[in-house]
Amino acid sequence: MGMEEARLSFDHVLVLFLVLWMIMGSNGFGIGVNWGTMATHQLPPEKVVAMLKENGFRKLKLFEADVRILGALIGTRMEVMLAIPNYMLQQMSEDPSAATSWVQANVSSYSYVGGVNIKYVAVGNEPFLQTYNGTFLKYTLPALKNIQEALNHEGLESIKATVPFNADIYYSPDSNPVPSAGDFRPEIRDLTIEIIQYLHSNDAPFTVNIYPFLSLYGNAYFPVDFAFFDGSDKPVKDGNSVYTNVFDANFDTLVWALDRAGYPDMKIIIGEVGWPTDGDKNANVKNAKRFNQGLIRHVLSRIGTPARKGKIEAYLFSLIDENAKSIAPGSFERHWGIFEYDGKPKYELDVSGRRENRGLVAAEGVKYMVRKWCVFNSKADDLEELPESINYACSMSDCTALGYGSSCNHLNVAGNASYAFNMYYQVNDQQIWDCDFSGLAVETEEDPSDGECRFPVMIAGGSSLSLQRLHCLVSVVVVGVWWMVIV
Repeated sequence: MGMEEARLSFDHVLVLFLVLWMIMGSNGFGIGVNWGTMATHQLPPEKVVAMLKENGFRKLKLFEADVRILGALIGTRMEVMLAIPNYMLQQMSEDPSAATSWVQANVSSYSYVGGVNIKYVAVGNEPFLQTYNGTFLKYTLPALKNIQEALNHEGLESIKATVPFNADIYYSPDSNPVPSAGDFRPEIRDLTIEIIQYLHSNDAPFTVNIYPFLSLYGNAYFPVDFAFFDGSDKPVKDGNSVYTNVFDANFDTLVWALDRAGYPDMKIIIGEVGWPTDGDKNANVKNAKRFNQGLIRHVLSRIGTPARKGKIEAYLFSLIDENAKSIAPGSFERHWGIFEYDGKPKYELDVSGRRENRGLVAAEGVKYMVRKWCVFNSKADDLEELPESINYACSMSDCTALGYGSSCNHLNVAGNASYAFNMYYQVNDQQIWDCDFSGLAVETEEDPSDGECRFPVMIAGGSSLSLQRLHCLVSVVVVGVWWMVIV
């Protein structure tokens, strides 16, 4: 072969390599997504899986083992992280046979050629979260060990058990608030390092959930631009490192904490990261698109962070809005989805990271209930029970869009009542007796939506959670709030 022919051959190989690399990036190999199911009316799993495939997602994180969802994933080759809920940790920690049974039923049963591509098992979700007051501390490591040993015993050593932690397990001291000063919280440091040692011995990753939105939500003086990826005029300097966004600073605080613990090369997975679109003044479509698009480009660039160069493995939070999540942390909790409850995209998002202003693909063939709503009866003359009725409707449904800075915060008294009544009516499958409220409400076929404030019609035939489960999840803070909103 002559010199020219060899050069052409090399060029062809190089071009092929670059094309394959771009295809891998464009198919979502560097970005995954969380699929939560805390909703009163859910899309059929088959439609969601089809939507995932159409949008190029190849990595998926589930919060519990659902037979219908796992069945829909058979044959897709989509990489799955399957979670064990926190309420099961005590049983898994105290009874190795329970761990074995769970693995056999939910992992082994699907781990065959052409089955479900389960790669990780997430043991709990943020079990060391400070607001849990130590509830799960003593169960997490034993549960992790029992699950991994059950996987190994089943011949599934390639599937790794991990623990998704909240970023509140590490910190930088107020006296030196830079990433290189990062360490684990003193009261859980020893236990956290024990878990790290076990993960490292099994070649399993350290999983952490990072939420820049919460930095902005919890601190009125936090620099807004620092929460995003498109530059900051006030970067943070840490020695020779310069940070222009809080995600990198947070990530590297963990890198330094791991280094300080003796595990500088520990693999890290971002289990959850995203931005909500409602429920707070900073939670809107514009900010969500800005953050998530910046995140995707950052992750797929393979540049990494100042302290950890290279690929970042991350899962967006989340796929679909969940109207039955607890709102104790904030009303935004029900609005993290890049898709609405019915699989409609909220905004354009280029999952490939190739700077294409392309739209997400909606779920196909979604069936809705009849196009009718429940609204305030303008002919009602006795309004004495109106405050109590609104409070009741909101406590039994989802009125988070009415809160301060939210999409429906501009409504007047009648609008607030209509929104509350309609949400209750829709959650209860449009039963006529659920649109009365002592004569204060009436059914209508005229869409009462007002600008950005949308009055939804629920999915027909979707799988529903028990309303009792929803009621338990609603924070008691709701009661008494909505009357304050309308006066």
